[in-house]
Amino acid sequence: MKKLQFLFIGMLSMSTLYAQDISDAVRYSQSEIQGTARFRALSGAFGALGGDMSAVSINPAGSAVFAQSHASITLSNLASKNDTRYFNGLTGTTESNFDINQGGASFVFANNNSNSPWRKFTLGVAYDKTNNHDNSWNAVGTNTKDDVYVDQNNIVRSPANSIAGYFFLYSEGVKLGDISLIGNESITDAYSDIGNVFGLTHQQAFLGYQSYILEPDVDDDNNTTYTSNLASGNFDHNYYYTSTGLNGKVAFNMAAQYGDNLYLGLNLNSHFINYDRSTSLFENNSNNNSLISSIAFDNTLSTTGSGFSFQLGGILKLSNEFRVGLTYDSPTWYTISEETTQYLSAIRDDNGSNVTAVVNPQIVNIYPDYKLQTPAKITGSLAYVFGTQGLISFDYSHKDYSTTKFKPTSDFTGLNSDVNNVLTAASTYRIGGEYKIQQFSLRGGYRFEESPYKNGITVGDLNGYSLGIGYNFGNTKLDVTYDYFERTSETPLYNVGLTDAAIIDNTNSNITLSLSFNI
Repeated sequence: MKKLQFLFIGMLSMSTLYAQDISDAVRYSQSEIQGTARFRALSGAFGALGGDMSAVSINPAGSAVFAQSHASITLSNLASKNDTRYFNGLTGTTESNFDINQGGASFVFANNNSNSPWRKFTLGVAYDKTNNHDNSWNAVGTNTKDDVYVDQNNIVRSPANSIAGYFFLYSEGVKLGDISLIGNESITDAYSDIGNVFGLTHQQAFLGYQSYILEPDVDDDNNTTYTSNLASGNFDHNYYYTSTGLNGKVAFNMAAQYGDNLYLGLNLNSHFINYDRSTSLFENNSNNNSLISSIAFDNTLSTTGSGFSFQLGGILKLSNEFRVGLTYDSPTWYTISEETTQYLSAIRDDNGSNVTAVVNPQIVNIYPDYKLQTPAKITGSLAYVFGTQGLISFDYSHKDYSTTKFKPTSDFTGLNSDVNNVLTAASTYRIGGEYKIQQFSLRGGYRFEESPYKNGITVGDLNGYSLGIGYNFGNTKLDVTYDYFERTSETPLYNVGLTDAAIIDNTNSNITLSLSFNI
């Protein structure tokens, strides 16, 4: 049996007022390959090419490559599969959905002054879905780890492989009088008042105590130590995770062509976040001397946010064949709002009879708004164009996730320190090619993204490839692409207490259809 010494101050640096963690920093800092079918067919390797509305989202100078005004709209179908391993259990979930993930237009204005080196200017606006949050997975298995939490006197306080460990760690140092009902006070009123006065930590301790999962050492208002009513042993877990939503970006683009070979551009980006998540844990045990035999714990989170960023980019034609591109993506400065709800029930043995304690506050916790600064990114690009026959392109991007900051920093000192220690700089490599046969274009691409975590395990590396075809009708083009990527992650069920991870093998396949036309 492994014994875990606990310290209240070491609880993952969780704030008493906020409920954020490192996964939030990664979720809102990462971006996927979305955009037009042509863009996705080359796996997003468009930094030195331009001439595509989604290429403008990578390098704002790309719109200056257009010879005339241009617009596009894109429909995609995403099919996602998660194979989840949790101890002795293996489950699979699949889902599929359609959406419009891109739309935009760029307007080209030629400079009629033949004496000016500025050949043309472009103004445009483009919407791109930058991250898809639709996801679901189910972890089922028997947790056989024999870890326990012990105090400084080596007394076992709670099993660590049970959700009881979650409530136990939140309870340490909390006064019993602060989580007890007063007179005829209802669960709803007490939960609300405790959240308003003390915050997240006391609310979790309140749930554990009112459900009889926690037992105080002394029945005294000043008591600050507790033991769980669950005995050590094996615990059967059935955990459901479901999320919906997206990150999106609206870019206001300005670009210009200088001379014959230089293109310069600027994007001013408006970002938004919509993210909803629900988790449910069902735990059962038949351990000797365990007073609690079954626990159900539900949580929901609703997140909305808005933000701003800018991009500066350039494309230089070194010759008729060779092109290079460089883009700087500023950090995105988000303001984020969050709301949560909770439900807990536990079945206990009360003198030989099973009694269910239900703690259903029916309260929406509204947390103070906080700010998130995501990392900046640098992208370098190379392209070789074979006249009118085809091209090959390569992009390299670098982003340091450890520089992500939650603000105000005085409220997130511990969490920002954890971000710096756990996350790391990650590189992305993209390569794509296109070959034209009369009106048809054949395309393919490959991409590799490094893990943003130092351990390379919590979220693993990503591998993906793409294939596409397009047909040019003249002023109108129709493009279709299939792309696929896979990634393995190890996701802890909770960040406190029950931190055992589910191993998730995620595969995503997309079919994308774009219609683009010259205006």
